[in-house]
Amino acid sequence: MNLPKNIEFIFDFASPNAYLALKALEAVKRRTGAEIVISPALLGGIFKATGNQAPMIAFAGVKGKLAYEMLETDRFIKAHDVSRFRMNPYFPVNSLLALRGLVGAYDLGVGEAYLQAVLAGFWEDERKMDDPATLFEVLTRAGLDGDGLLAKAAAPEVKSALQARTEAAVARGVFGIPTFFVGTDMFFGKERLGQVEAAAA
Repeated sequence: MNLPKNIEFIFDFASPNAYLALKALEAVKRRTGAEIVISPALLGGIFKATGNQAPMIAFAGVKGKLAYEMLETDRFIKAHDVSRFRMNPYFPVNSLLALRGLVGAYDLGVGEAYLQAVLAGFWEDERKMDDPATLFEVLTRAGLDGDGLLAKAAAPEVKSALQARTEAAVARGVFGIPTFFVGTDMFFGKERLGQVEAAAA
């Protein structure tokens, strides 16, 4: 019997598609038994290193393209029953502090709780998550140590770790988020989850 392979998710809170993909991956995990491994990387750093742009910028001049992107997003939400998703009114939201906090949270053994609380702040509760006071409030309400996690996010070793993770992702061929690896095989975009599931199973 072949064991399922881990699904590595190159992840940043800044991407609404990362939220949608992660919610859809919960069912993939149930069906395959694969573990989802979150690998934080700064989307802005990836864009800068690769010359990529957010779709709202890259396709702004293409007639009908952004409207179709929204249609596909609506279809994805319905297909995967991601009913709590809300487009953040502050989008685009700078995710640097939140992402550093995620790196620190994994170091402190509270990564999953941090991930879920901050995801909800970004893409369910419409919070301004680049505001340190808002991030602190979200963490505290989730029962986490807001002071300790923000202090950890500011630590030089955490800042260096996130930069190193981002550079490593680019070196592997990552140009955007959500990106997934199953072994050495790379898949980009939430539309590739069927391929990701087949590879993991």
